[in-house]
Amino acid sequence: MHFTMREIFFKSEYFSPKDTLECGQVFRFVREENGDYFFLSADKACLLSQSGGETRVLCEEGEEAYFRALFDLGRDYAALVNEAKGFGVPFLARAAEFSKGLRILRQDRAECFLSFLLSQQNNIPRIRKMLFALCAALGDKKEFSGREYHAFPSPQKIAERDEAFYRALGFGYRAKYLPAAAKKLAEEGDALDSLKGAALKKALVAYPGVGNKVADCIALFAFRDESAFPVDTWVEKLYREDFGGKETDREKINRFFREKFGAHAGVFQQYLFYYKRETERRREL
Repeated sequence: MHFTMREIFFKSEYFSPKDTLECGQVFRFVREENGDYFFLSADKACLLSQSGGETRVLCEEGEEAYFRALFDLGRDYAALVNEAKGFGVPFLARAAEFSKGLRILRQDRAECFLSFLLSQQNNIPRIRKMLFALCAALGDKKEFSGREYHAFPSPQKIAERDEAFYRALGFGYRAKYLPAAAKKLAEEGDALDSLKGAALKKALVAYPGVGNKVADCIALFAFRDESAFPVDTWVEKLYREDFGGKETDREKINRFFREKFGAHAGVFQQYLFYYKRETERRREL
């Protein structure tokens, strides 16, 4: 089957495929040998490339609006970077400048929610492996530009299988939580749409297998609550080393950053996290 393709072009300064996809907010992509990214979202696919100061998104014609919304192309990220610099915090200013090609994706909510449920106590290569296995087992087979892939299965389809099925896929203790959370999401998920802040986080931690950090990730990346501030080991490290923090309780660290940076704290969290992780890794090379 052949589809008409569409190309979307955007300046790379504020849309870097690498920074956007490899910052830990999404997992279903393949970096190809030529440096392009084959990226999957829900039941859709696109190809991202960067050349000559421009990022190109290649997608099917009927899905252009979906990917424009997904990559948040209608938003002025220069303004967000300037806002971050305006706090007068040198580390945040450096992080924002370094990470300005990173865009916060407007993801499919069910995929994002269930992906972060599987992410706990896990590393990114293994999360990606688990998600590709889940899609291969339960997702519809699709094709894009000569590449076969599987769609992300619906919460209803995930809920139909039991713990043993997911243990056989290698999900470990998360196998217990995945079908139960998917069932609850299928039945009640729409009720989360109107919630923000503490109310949203309280509702999320009521889901099987969702703790505070995963709830903050889901709030930020699935429900676009930009006041959410996930605290992981990298954020703990920069809190101590670059902000002089003394707290050890992650919820107190979360509160420190939310109170300091306000409504867009979650966006700045990505700048801080990505800058800290990448600069530390480069020092180790």
